[in-house]
Amino acid sequence: MQTYRHDRSRHALSRLAAGCAVFTLAFGLVGAASVSSARAEDVIVGLVTKTEVNPFFVKMRQAAEAEAQTKGLKLIARAGKFDGDNEGQVAAIEDLISAGAKGILVTPNNSSGMLNVIKKARDAGVLVIALDTATDPADAVDATFATDNLQAGVQQGAYAKAALGNKKPVIAMLDGTPGGTVDTFRHDGFLKGFGIAEGDPAIAGAAITNGAQDKGQVGMENLLSKNGDINVVYTINEPAAAGGYAALKSFGKEKDVVLTSIDGGCAGVRNVKAGIIAATVMQFPYKMASMGVDAVAEYAASGKKPSGFVNTGSYLITDKPMPGLDSKDSEWGLKNCWGD
Repeated sequence: MQTYRHDRSRHALSRLAAGCAVFTLAFGLVGAASVSSARAEDVIVGLVTKTEVNPFFVKMRQAAEAEAQTKGLKLIARAGKFDGDNEGQVAAIEDLISAGAKGILVTPNNSSGMLNVIKKARDAGVLVIALDTATDPADAVDATFATDNLQAGVQQGAYAKAALGNKKPVIAMLDGTPGGTVDTFRHDGFLKGFGIAEGDPAIAGAAITNGAQDKGQVGMENLLSKNGDINVVYTINEPAAAGGYAALKSFGKEKDVVLTSIDGGCAGVRNVKAGIIAATVMQFPYKMASMGVDAVAEYAASGKKPSGFVNTGSYLITDKPMPGLDSKDSEWGLKNCWGD
């Protein structure tokens, strides 16, 4: 009897232990799910754009916010005070490192001016991805998700050359902000696509616009004052193109000039449809930002990092297509543009 009672007690304890184990396992699973959820919500992804007013970067921020919400991540968005504000972007990255960001997406105002703070972030285990604008050197970041800006410039220049026809070119260059790879690649790409080199006498002059409409207008006015024969205008982006057009119109030259650009914002595409811009090259900021957020989510979950350059694509948009150049019309452009 003593043996029976002992065995029965032992079996009871075993059942109790098993029950506790099941409870512990169930509780552990619930706890793990909660931790997983809490961790997702605690994963910070930082976005640092050149400015917060340019429609391109507004769309990029909106896309990052939407994708971060889908992935259950916390987005902290910062921007420079103006196009070229390298110090403001450096301070923003410093703040994101201190906040414990798992990944930082940045569009550098100065492609070589942020190398030290980017290295600091990467040394701290932060994934750093350049969006839109490559760093110099390119491997200063883990990866770059961007338009092939050199190729976009080639598309722009090739179109301007074809649209000008047999006329002698007199070219105005409305550049962006010195020190950024976007400015350099687009400028050089345009010249390559047009079939000329830097310093060619066909270039009547250049102006720094910082990608802003008001500076585009002032720069174009100054160039026209010096040379009224300008018949081709390169612009770094569509706001600069809008300013350039306003200047051309004030000089009565708006119908005599091939005005081209790069961006693909909805306002720019509408200007193509209206005949204000002859052609623009569309890029995809929402794709860059969404891919960047996805990469941070993957890194947070598995430790896997992206690497190298990822081309997010570009399309020539015009309602006056040129033989031998692939393009899409403004109707397609308005269905695929970004911004308002």
